[in-house]
Amino acid sequence: MSETVVVFDLRRSFSLAWGSGADPSLEQALRPLGAKKSKGNWRACHKRKYGRNICPYGLVPSRGNHEEATMRTPQLSALVFAVLTFSAVAAEPQKLWEASGFKQPESVVFDRAAGAIYVSNVNGDPMKKDGNGFISKLGPDGKVVTIEWVKGLDSPTGLALANGKLYAADVDRVAEIDLAKGEIINRYEAPGSKFLNDLAADKRGRVYVSDMVTNSIWVLDGGKLSLLLQDDALDNPNGLFVEDGRLVVASWGKMAPDFSTKVPGHMKAIDLATKKVSALGDSTPVGNFDGVEPDGKGGYLVTDWVSGGLFHVANNGKPTRLLPLTKGSADLGVGPDGTVMIPMMMDGTVVAYRIDPR
Repeated sequence: MSETVVVFDLRRSFSLAWGSGADPSLEQALRPLGAKKSKGNWRACHKRKYGRNICPYGLVPSRGNHEEATMRTPQLSALVFAVLTFSAVAAEPQKLWEASGFKQPESVVFDRAAGAIYVSNVNGDPMKKDGNGFISKLGPDGKVVTIEWVKGLDSPTGLALANGKLYAADVDRVAEIDLAKGEIINRYEAPGSKFLNDLAADKRGRVYVSDMVTNSIWVLDGGKLSLLLQDDALDNPNGLFVEDGRLVVASWGKMAPDFSTKVPGHMKAIDLATKKVSALGDSTPVGNFDGVEPDGKGGYLVTDWVSGGLFHVANNGKPTRLLPLTKGSADLGVGPDGTVMIPMMMDGTVVAYRIDPR
């Protein structure tokens, strides 16, 4: 004779899913057939496959002082599923820290080997070569170590680590920075480029660069910066991420000279073997995308600069807004223990969150 034991504390699961701010209407829904006081903690219901049901189709009281919800098995199953589903999606982004004192921070990257965070500061017109730009250095806890750690840049935007060096997009060239000295050791020109924006490195140390204005992708390989492709189908590429033989692109959207868009952007992918550009998903416009990072589960975390906010984009292109932010949510990075760090360009801050996109 087989026996199934069902033990489920609805009130505890309800509390875990919503905490102290639980919706009373939902609490009522957990007791659809009425609740009654009992002298009992939740106790197991034993349902025999053959023979008599000791406590059929419900929960019974034992000792203690809790309310009892009596319901039929199908209803209980449905509510158990609902509670578990809400528990899975109820995790809200948790703010961990906020650093300030930056001058138009645009990109942030975490150097695990050095235990440091680097932040690019445009400090002026992002398309102007004025010598005002710099890079800041922070500790892994977000505390500023040196606000002007690397100087001598124009308007640095995207950052990437490769080959034991730090690389920064800087208007129409890429700067190579010695991490030990905090000094620029090389500059690679991109002739004809207008606005180099984001950088992404692959496992072989090649660094890819987006030119947002000219719909171009450049690649730095073996000390040479060359044009990989130019294609209007990129819809003004911004954020980049390299994976599995393709370059994932966060598109800004087809833009006017003032960077405004009638149709916002969405996610794209470039096959690095064929250089073919394709939409990631159904091409539905989502936002003016800036940075992109993997979520560790096959999807992506993406920022929207104009509307402000952090999105989760599934590998089929479906977007979900995870976090509302102000305008200027720029090129995010992933820090210690998966911390998501977002430069707030208009606010002069970098904010860090714990995110669970599920």
